[in-house]
Amino acid sequence: MKKIVSSLLLASSFLLANGEYVTYNVDGKDYQGYYSSPSKDAPLVFMIHDWDGIDKYEIKRTEMLNQMGYAVFAADMFGKGVVADTIEKRKALTGALYKDREKMRTLIQGGFEEAKKLGANTNNAVGLGYCFGGTVILEMARSGAELKKFVPFHGGLTTPEGQDYSKVKGEIVVFHGTADKAVSMDDFADIAKRMEAQKVTHEMLTYSGAPHAFTKFGSDRYHERADKASWKRFSEILDETLKN
Repeated sequence: MKKIVSSLLLASSFLLANGEYVTYNVDGKDYQGYYSSPSKDAPLVFMIHDWDGIDKYEIKRTEMLNQMGYAVFAADMFGKGVVADTIEKRKALTGALYKDREKMRTLIQGGFEEAKKLGANTNNAVGLGYCFGGTVILEMARSGAELKKFVPFHGGLTTPEGQDYSKVKGEIVVFHGTADKAVSMDDFADIAKRMEAQKVTHEMLTYSGAPHAFTKFGSDRYHERADKASWKRFSEILDETLKN
């Protein structure tokens, strides 16, 4: 019996090490995140997907981070079985959360609690978000979550009415494309001014010629130079933050 249990545990550990979808419940609804860890107690990158939902892009980034020694939990913001396969669906799903920031925060917290239940090292963690996920990561920062850094890549930078950065406990690093037509350089400057006014430690990086979603390899918006440069700096930030 002990051998059977031991084999099951080893099999479970193998699955987690190579990534698996994880179903969890938030306010009576099922969600499906993705978790992968290269080793026990590996530093954690808490990831929020873009408006497509968790797909091969987030899984590829997870694999890249695993190879660098980091665990990743990608939280689901839409719901198990929800497929954001059209522009209309994506606008509806993200728009509903933009309008309901309390629900957004509840889903963030639900995902983070699930990562903790899985044994992820949530005490040594950085938040990462792409596009819509970048907006969510900034919401997480403003909520007062205790991550060491919050990192939006080409995310929405507008601060919701009635919110500010007074509760932020970690540093914020913003990666942005200067040629982004969805999120303007005025938005980029505004968030910098707001964070400076409230003494939030931050780093702001922008890349010439890079459009919105410039890291999305395989898409017509992919900007190789900006993607590689931003990933290099992000890698340095992770090492500085989680391995020291």
